[in-house]
Amino acid sequence: MILTGLGVIIGAILIYLVVIIFFPVLSVPSQPIHKAKPEQEQVPPKCRNDVTFTVEETTVRAWLYLPREKSTPVPCIIISQGFGGTKDMQICESYALRFVDAGMAVLAYDYRHFGASDGEPRQLFSIARQVEDLKAAINYVRNRKEINSDKIALWGTSAAGGYGLIIAAQDPHITCVLGQCPALDRHEDSKLAVKREGIWFFLKLFVHAQRDKGRSRFNLSPHKIPIVGRPQTLAMITAPGAFEGYAKLVSPDFENSVCARALLTFGGHNPIDYAEDVQCPVLLQVCEKDNLVSEASYKKTADILGEYAEVKKYPIGHFDIYEGENFEKAVNDQITFFKKHFGI
Repeated sequence: MILTGLGVIIGAILIYLVVIIFFPVLSVPSQPIHKAKPEQEQVPPKCRNDVTFTVEETTVRAWLYLPREKSTPVPCIIISQGFGGTKDMQICESYALRFVDAGMAVLAYDYRHFGASDGEPRQLFSIARQVEDLKAAINYVRNRKEINSDKIALWGTSAAGGYGLIIAAQDPHITCVLGQCPALDRHEDSKLAVKREGIWFFLKLFVHAQRDKGRSRFNLSPHKIPIVGRPQTLAMITAPGAFEGYAKLVSPDFENSVCARALLTFGGHNPIDYAEDVQCPVLLQVCEKDNLVSEASYKKTADILGEYAEVKKYPIGHFDIYEGENFEKAVNDQITFFKKHFGI
């Protein structure tokens, strides 16, 4: 009797998996972000150079910004974008040009599977892979004659805001780390998301993640969902204001989709778990009205970092820090921080 019941359960699970993996039973409305391309192609700044490096034989494409008229190797800041972000987002170059004007080099790169970088399937998000991409970026700039290999800083925003902690905990030669509106503790951020969206929302996402993961096992085409969507729609991020926030920042070529298995990759490489091994200065820029990352996460992280932590607070929302007066305040604080620890 017990064996019969167990067989029924196993059979039901197998039928469920076969249906969601092989049959078109899960449809997700797309939510494209329409952004007009400039009538005239913008001329790249003279300080920007197209460069490439490889990660596991996959080409990563990047922009290396170099200060002009520098006769000695200069410090370098490596910029890592947030969830689904690419180097051609308006904000990326805005920061890079300010850092270059202050006498520092900048490397901005596209993660594998995103933007101009290679990698199949397209739009595959993996924290582990992105951390490896960042490690490769560090190795690349350390081998450039224009860069002072002893002065490398890691800049990350939003979902990548904690990547610098992961690297710095393993690499004692990192000079300093900056996390802007950073995701630092996935457990606390998940609590915030569940409170905002409800558990049923994530159960629906989980089914889509299972479909995509299952299809990958059979080398089938990926099952994708939007990166960001309006509230009460199906997307990885649906917090109020998030869709509008992305729309202001992304490039006209931005693809608003991600392989749904992304939901299954958020559990590993939790930045706060690495904080106790970090032994370099860390600037955490906190948006006090942030509805995407938890207030508890930065407080706990700062406590663990102790004397290495510097916290700057801004009375704004998650996406407000990228524009106007808020951007000016944040970027000026960043330049002050980098100059102090680079000794320039």
